[in-house]
Amino acid sequence: MTKDMTNGSPFRQILLFSIPVLLGNLFQQFYSMVDTIIVGQFLGEDALAAVGATGSIMFLVLGFAMGFSQGFGIMVAQAFGAKDEKRLKHVVALSFMLSILISVVLTVITVTVSRRLLILMNTPDNILDMANSYITVIYCGIIASMFYNIGAAILRGVGDSKTPLYFLIFSSALNIGLDLFCIVTLQLGVAGAAYATVISQGISAILCLIYMNKKFTILRTSRADYYMDGHTIASMMKLGIPMALNYSLIAVGTITLQSAVNIFGSSAVAAFTAASKVEQISTQSMPALGTTMSTYCGQNLGAGKYDRIASGMRKAFLIAMGTVALAAFICVVLGRPIVSLFLKEPSETVYDYATQYLNTISCFFFFLALIFLYRTALQGLGKSMMPMFSGIFEMICRVVVVWLLLTPYGYWAVRLASPVAWIGAGIPLMITYYLWIRKKCPRQPKQPKNA
Repeated sequence: MTKDMTNGSPFRQILLFSIPVLLGNLFQQFYSMVDTIIVGQFLGEDALAAVGATGSIMFLVLGFAMGFSQGFGIMVAQAFGAKDEKRLKHVVALSFMLSILISVVLTVITVTVSRRLLILMNTPDNILDMANSYITVIYCGIIASMFYNIGAAILRGVGDSKTPLYFLIFSSALNIGLDLFCIVTLQLGVAGAAYATVISQGISAILCLIYMNKKFTILRTSRADYYMDGHTIASMMKLGIPMALNYSLIAVGTITLQSAVNIFGSSAVAAFTAASKVEQISTQSMPALGTTMSTYCGQNLGAGKYDRIASGMRKAFLIAMGTVALAAFICVVLGRPIVSLFLKEPSETVYDYATQYLNTISCFFFFLALIFLYRTALQGLGKSMMPMFSGIFEMICRVVVVWLLLTPYGYWAVRLASPVAWIGAGIPLMITYYLWIRKKCPRQPKQPKNA
């Protein structure tokens, strides 16, 4: 059930591996979207705005945890590519131990400061209490999210992109059922949607870990694998911390953007929430390709196959261009119909805010594709510093655009903040990769033709 990506056709392996990852991402977005639709349809515009207002601070923390999971998964991929089973099991054991520690620390901190963060973000008073009740439950369930992501990252590290998909499908179906039960039957309000998310992720995480232990001999750990090893921990943290910080830095920029949206009132917040869901759905093929290239590069780095890395990245770039065209089509052509799903009777104000945002960002998806492709490739290659710096560039660009343009140009600042951030982050990543690959695979001088 594992997949060795160090042999065979790079294009075929990249495509076959990325399809289950894409389906998994789409299901994740699907149940997130259904979550939002149920809230909007049954609880109204203010409730939808309350859930949307928490999106950036939720990503701030859950993205931080996800970064660690992905970093640990890259260590698994490198050990698997090097055919070092003893080290592989030790990395898996340490991943579990570190995940528990990180989850506990994050939960204590975030539950304490959640309301203050919402106030700092200019969250409208009429949705503040609902937003805080939602995000508090989500933060209490950090450990469920962490363990689902670490299980999925480990499985992908050994080349299995299908099993995480199956558990995500199960989690999605369970989440939808729990949404209706908690919101409609138990009448728990927006907190009910959060309970549904945490419970479904927790059950999925437990089942994923049990299945992994039973079906994958190379991942089956014993007591001997659970020991503190400073060198391995340092290597894991060297990958995990920059990736976690990268997500958090991006989230800081997103928080600034959300704060700007909040100024325009709850209708704008609801519109931005719906438009963001359309954006996320349309671009899911980009992170799916990125996840694939992280595993592909990690395994081939472990095997020392630099030429194969270069070949695979060329194929992945062509695939990325296809994802750009698809994402732009969905946003421009299907954006308004999808937005209409979130509310019973959306006003023209909601439609205007949403479509203006989608039409603008779709023109810059090329640079977003560069970020997902080259950031994850560099992370898989163990080059985690530039991805972290790119997150800093992305954050700075968003903050500067909002700061400079919000007062004179209003909503244009919201529309341009992400595109400028993508340009600022994507180009340095691409340059860094090509400098690395040219060093590892120098071009051979052309041989003179025989007369």
